[in-house]
Amino acid sequence: MTKLDETLQMFKELTDANGIAGNERQPREVMRRYLAPVADEIEMDGLGSIIAKKVGDEKGPKILVAGHLDEVGFMVTQIDEKGFIKFQTVGGWWSQVMLAQRVTITTRKGQEIIGVIGSKPPHILPAAERNKVVDIKDMFIDIGVASKEEAQQAGIAPGDMVTPYFEFNVMANEKYLLAKAWDNRIGCAIAIDVMRALKDEKHPNILYSVGNVQEEVGLRGAKTATHKINPDIGFAVDVGVAGDTPGISAKESTSEIGKGPQIIVYDASLVSHKGLRDFVVDTAEELNIPFQYDAMAGGGTDAGSIHITHNGVPAMAITVATRYIHSHSSILHRDDYDNAVKLIVEVIKKLDRDTVNKITFD
Repeated sequence: MTKLDETLQMFKELTDANGIAGNERQPREVMRRYLAPVADEIEMDGLGSIIAKKVGDEKGPKILVAGHLDEVGFMVTQIDEKGFIKFQTVGGWWSQVMLAQRVTITTRKGQEIIGVIGSKPPHILPAAERNKVVDIKDMFIDIGVASKEEAQQAGIAPGDMVTPYFEFNVMANEKYLLAKAWDNRIGCAIAIDVMRALKDEKHPNILYSVGNVQEEVGLRGAKTATHKINPDIGFAVDVGVAGDTPGISAKESTSEIGKGPQIIVYDASLVSHKGLRDFVVDTAEELNIPFQYDAMAGGGTDAGSIHITHNGVPAMAITVATRYIHSHSSILHRDDYDNAVKLIVEVIKKLDRDTVNKITFD
């Protein structure tokens, strides 16, 4: 097994933590632990987003760098008489990636119970049914009990969080990293490491590194956290679609993992701010930091909520191309992470009051 350096250990702790929208305590506490040694202060908003502040120039502009804490998962809704668990998706799922996958149910008392999303064996399926995708509403979770009473005695109740059962791994090429919840613990890690990189550096602004809640159900935490901070510039850091696997055409995505962070010019939640986007691109080109452009007709990031807060905030998304997002496990490249952190750090070093005014009002 590959020995984990400090960054890989942080990745492991962030991605192994379980936290769906509305139940982000585990990843929030990991993020708090890593931010505490470098932040001037840490607070939360009323929904549970974590907000760390580091002052470079107390009269400088406020710069927001935000990942989101929640991962796609499920919630227990019912227990039937035989102890099978009915559930609701929390975040976007494609049913084809769900059957026969292991999950963790976290009870109110914090106990973790392993289950599997049930499926019929192919031996008993008629030919017509084998070619159909199973509807999510017809799926269930089997935790290995014989009755509703046994499931209840195990502590399971409606509202309990259900998350993919998966563990962080370094792959055959050690730059390739496999985990659940890269969407979006990689953004949380970027927010942490940007602040860590600026710990002993002068920067002409006030940096806020944030872990937002409830992104996967409508960019909700970003609304409240951004309202609380009232930033001058906002960056959402998230995953993006990798287009380098079989079956994805250039019309769908041209991004490749390992080729640099993605500059998102457009998605369903945001047209990126042109002045800010040009400034970031110019910085990357000046310092020879690799990057790639991307646009998505569907989906969005917390930048979609950030940019329409108060009187409007120049905002954009910088993402890490990731394979198999919104499934039980996904893959990204270490170099893309390192270059995303480097790019955002270098941009922040330049964002003094005059520069922000020029970006905003020119």
